[in-house]
Amino acid sequence: MPKLVHVVGAGLAGLAAAVQLQRRGAQVVLHEAAAQAGGRCRSYYDSKLGATVDSGNHMVLSGNAATLNYMRAIGAADELTGPPQPEYPFVDLATRARWTVRMSPGALPWWIFDPNARVPNTGPGDYLALVPLLFAKPGRSVAQTMRCDGPLWERLLRPLFHAMLNLEPREASAELTGAMVRETLLAGGLACRPLVARNGLGSAFVDPALRLLQHGGATIRLGSRLREIVLAANGGRVQVLNFVDESVTLEANQAVILALPPEIAPTLVPGLRAPTRFAATANVHFAVEPPFGVPPVTGLLNSTAEWLFAFDERLSVTVNAAERLLDMPHEALAGTVWAEVAQAANLPAAPMPAWQVMMEKCATFAALPDQETLRPGTRTRWNNLMLAGDWTATGLPATIEGAIRSGQKAADTLLNEPMERR
Repeated sequence: MPKLVHVVGAGLAGLAAAVQLQRRGAQVVLHEAAAQAGGRCRSYYDSKLGATVDSGNHMVLSGNAATLNYMRAIGAADELTGPPQPEYPFVDLATRARWTVRMSPGALPWWIFDPNARVPNTGPGDYLALVPLLFAKPGRSVAQTMRCDGPLWERLLRPLFHAMLNLEPREASAELTGAMVRETLLAGGLACRPLVARNGLGSAFVDPALRLLQHGGATIRLGSRLREIVLAANGGRVQVLNFVDESVTLEANQAVILALPPEIAPTLVPGLRAPTRFAATANVHFAVEPPFGVPPVTGLLNSTAEWLFAFDERLSVTVNAAERLLDMPHEALAGTVWAEVAQAANLPAAPMPAWQVMMEKCATFAALPDQETLRPGTRTRWNNLMLAGDWTATGLPATIEGAIRSGQKAADTLLNEPMERR
């Protein structure tokens, strides 16, 4: 196995790879082009709100095994919080109806037989609509695979799938959607409890990892942008990494994990295919104390806002597949969203509290059937170069779980390679 590994990119995939490498005894050098680690998963202080906020609202599920293992490894398992039971409250802003889906904690879905726990106006037989997703064929969309209408779809499946896929679910890859269903809904309620970072993404996912790496002797180089990868003459391995401020020659027992975004990695690796279509997200934060009783996470229907997150002294909203909002003036968007939040949280509509809008134009790759075929595997044809990132072939959409899983897989694949292959 290699004694030293350069991890290029300190987003969640790169951090997960670095932590896994260090745990298995490799020396790590972590490079990040930006001035801070975390990639799209980071926190910052916003002077307008007078609070630390996240670059985007992220929700993980209690069944995301790679994520929870990573949190335990970096000593941050208590940073994730959520309801004690797998419950999903919803508010329909058009009809003012409110309900809560309460999943059974065990593996068997007893909740679908309880009218007070399942989606209103559904019966147990409606949930069989999910079965075709488990046998989805490559290249097919959700709409080509299962029924996409009715109360179950509109009141539970579409909101959940929209959040996980960051795409209109009808158009999304049925394979990826089926994978999510297997690992969450079909795994039982204990795998479906929604979890959020109570003190922010930085405190949960990034800062503890950096401290662990530093304590273990890793070298962390921020502001270290990779400019070029030089391949050996025989084409079998990476020989040199040219950064903007230095060149690093790789010895026989040294390797690279490239954990860069899909729009950058192909410019460095010859012939690398990657997704070419992306989806946007919008996040709107309001500096207001959530009223007593507002759940940590609430699904909103028939509104611009889709998921409402309640934090200390802040209410935040996420809009997935937000391409239609990219050109909307931020003040107008905040006003529209605040009217919805005020209704959902039983707050006065005026005056609107201090707000901040964050748009991410290329938040995730578009989880379409044709884009799924463009996702590369962990290995490359160079035996000391592995790939990581939520856009690689993780079998999941672009999620925190997919990013962390990819980093851990890249590290394990690299360390499990026989020395003679290098």
